[in-house]
Amino acid sequence: MSLLNRFAVLLFCLVAVGALVPSNGSAADLDTIIALGSDGFAEKVAAIEAVASQGGENAIPVLEAFLEGNLYVVKADLKTVIAREEGTAFILIDPVTLDEIGQVDSDAIRKIRTNNRLRGIIRGAIGGLQLFSSDRGERIVAAEAVFKSRKIEMIPRLELALAREEDERARTQLELALAATQLTVSGNKALQLAAIETLSGHTSQDIRSLLAAKISNTSDNEVRDSAQLAVEEIEARLAFRGNIANIFRGVSLGSVLLLAAVGLAITFGVMGVINMAHGELIMIGAYTTFVVQDLFRSYLPDWFGYSLFVAVPAAFMVGGLIGILIERFMIRFLYGRPLETLLATWGLSLILQQAVRTIFGPTNREVGNPSWMSGSLEVAGGLALTYNRIYIILFSILVVGLLALLMRKTSFGLQMRAVTQNRRMAGSMGIRSGRVDALTFGLGSAIAGIAGVALSQIDNVSPNLGQAYIIDSFLVVVLGGVGNLWGTVVGALTLGMTNKFLEPYAGAVLAKIFVLVAIILFIQKRPRGMFALKGRAVEG
Repeated sequence: MSLLNRFAVLLFCLVAVGALVPSNGSAADLDTIIALGSDGFAEKVAAIEAVASQGGENAIPVLEAFLEGNLYVVKADLKTVIAREEGTAFILIDPVTLDEIGQVDSDAIRKIRTNNRLRGIIRGAIGGLQLFSSDRGERIVAAEAVFKSRKIEMIPRLELALAREEDERARTQLELALAATQLTVSGNKALQLAAIETLSGHTSQDIRSLLAAKISNTSDNEVRDSAQLAVEEIEARLAFRGNIANIFRGVSLGSVLLLAAVGLAITFGVMGVINMAHGELIMIGAYTTFVVQDLFRSYLPDWFGYSLFVAVPAAFMVGGLIGILIERFMIRFLYGRPLETLLATWGLSLILQQAVRTIFGPTNREVGNPSWMSGSLEVAGGLALTYNRIYIILFSILVVGLLALLMRKTSFGLQMRAVTQNRRMAGSMGIRSGRVDALTFGLGSAIAGIAGVALSQIDNVSPNLGQAYIIDSFLVVVLGGVGNLWGTVVGALTLGMTNKFLEPYAGAVLAKIFVLVAIILFIQKRPRGMFALKGRAVEG
């Protein structure tokens, strides 16, 4: 090949590449933009593609305005404009220069209508324009949009963008978009098989649906068999990922139930008190968190991320103090009469709920997540584990660990266990059971308070917060064994895991019913729970 011919080929390649990359120098012209307001669906589609092919700095803003319903026609001169609503007026923006050109009332303009099909086409067009963006996030979003639109004219742009892409995640998304588009619109068997191989290495419902659609739409046996094998592999991975997600959700729910129940296990086990106000102590801990965060927002906004480190000890002290007051002025007169303690504490729960409604109002209160608890951790296969749940799991482990040390390594813990196993003998050995009762009830209430701090990060803070957890807390205590710390841990995790594995098949309500029936049947066989306490008084 002569030097002149080589130069001509090189020039042709450069021109072709230049045609594929959207131009930033010129703008989509007004006539093309006006065509977006056509009455016919086909005319609008042609206008969208024309705006995308012309490119320019105004192409994406115009298409985004069309997508968001901000593209209008001025009734007086039928000019197409971008309009932004401010108060009762609309600010008009020229779609070519993107300059502000005035303002009008709502009756002076007419919105250019769109529908779901057009929105999908617009997203694909915007994605094609953003494939060459300097922003990594925009390129990923653009590739995701092209994956969903799968237009044949996107293939050259995807190939060029893939050749230039250096970021691993963006490159993966571009590969998926290219494979999905080739599988959908290409008639080349080799390209379809290669696309199936690329897609089969990733796990998502969208890819599975795409391959399943190909199975029903193709007449080629080899393509169908390859797609069927890929679908089976993806379904197996999805099932495995679903099990992992259920385990995480089960452990997460179990940790929440553990925090809610461990204080109840202490008071119920040591004192035999059925405390129906335990849920309201959890609620008080949540409202303590709200008050602490409100103070941080008002006086230390830059330190808001550390508000939970103050809320935890504050809720512990508030819950513990209220618990001691309840024991001294109510519970101490009802020992040995569990049904009366049930009625008394149920009445107390109503009083506490109404007191909170009077002070804070009946509506939900906003409790924010610190930045370090926001977002999620993405693991292999696209599984996302939210940070707030992860921290609650770790927090519940810390609480149980500290409580175990308190009960096993301190004199107060020894006295508590002695009173639990044989109250009369403990009293004859000089242990002041009344003091132990007060401190024990205070400890259980304090733990309920810090449980409220944790629950405020995943649930609505309202006067009814505690009611959602009181029944499950009693189930955990009875299932694990009254007064047994490790039985409470096992009971909470068992209840949480069982609920989460049943919910996909039976629904949330039926899952709870099945769990309740199972616990009733279990208690018929083991009335003392899975881990019954040992002791003469307990066994007597």
